[in-house]
Amino acid sequence: MTQDAELPIIDAHQHFWDLEHNRYPWLQDVPPISFRYGDYTALKRTYLPQDFRRDCGKHRVVKTVYVEAEWDPHDPVGETRWVSALAAAHGMPNAIVAQAWLDRADAAQVLAAQAAFPLVRGVRHKPRAAAAPAAVVPGAPGSMGDPRWRAGYALLERHGLHFELQTPWWHLAEAIDLAQDFPRTPIVLNHAGLPADRSPAGLAGWRAAMRAFAGCPNVAVKISGLGIAGRPWRVVDNAPIVNEVIAAFGQERCMFASNFPVDGLLASYDTIMAGFKAIVAERPHAGRLALFHDNAARVYRIAA
Repeated sequence: MTQDAELPIIDAHQHFWDLEHNRYPWLQDVPPISFRYGDYTALKRTYLPQDFRRDCGKHRVVKTVYVEAEWDPHDPVGETRWVSALAAAHGMPNAIVAQAWLDRADAAQVLAAQAAFPLVRGVRHKPRAAAAPAAVVPGAPGSMGDPRWRAGYALLERHGLHFELQTPWWHLAEAIDLAQDFPRTPIVLNHAGLPADRSPAGLAGWRAAMRAFAGCPNVAVKISGLGIAGRPWRVVDNAPIVNEVIAAFGQERCMFASNFPVDGLLASYDTIMAGFKAIVAERPHAGRLALFHDNAARVYRIAA
């Protein structure tokens, strides 16, 4: 247990926001959006590095990766400027995934501006998603199959940026096409492909999609965001998900992350990180170090 307490962690997916000085439509506008965890009123508060450090508690979080927090889309570069200032003042985050709308007319200019910040490693633009597998429309506007969206995606390679993909697992066939058509652009899948439907049929669909996606050599995955609306975060629920993701992608392409403060709606930081540690406790130290630290250091080019 002492060894686990001392295990260095690079939290590969976390957020900050300042609701007094910056604009986040999803946190400030009325009515609220439909959210996968249900009521998210508790998130409508400023959350800064000192809050995150307090939440980390006894866990040895040495570096973090900030992921865009749906800041005002009219000023995506403003978020990166603000987060870069946080990093200079607080020593975190240590890498940034910036906002960029790939199907907008200004995509080329925004990507060039984001890439100019030293901490930016990639961008996230959640592609249009269907509500269920049967509702998928290939090539729909804003989706990964949309020619306009793909034209923006094609610009990532020239800037040395990777793509952070947050989408339900039933869109991973489109993501496979993207990975194959742009093999020099890495993709990092957020939140384990969103296995929210834990029914046998839902898990079977998720499992098949994840295994197929793992066949692309230029993809990695973050094991995070595993909460289930209305239920506490439990090892018994999430261990099978964690183990299947690692089996599919190999431990060299998986990273643990908290998704804090968002997943704080369902669990404490300690519950989540201690849960991950318990799930992989029987793995050799080198494997645990890869999952909690080394893989994120490599993917996000974070120096020791």
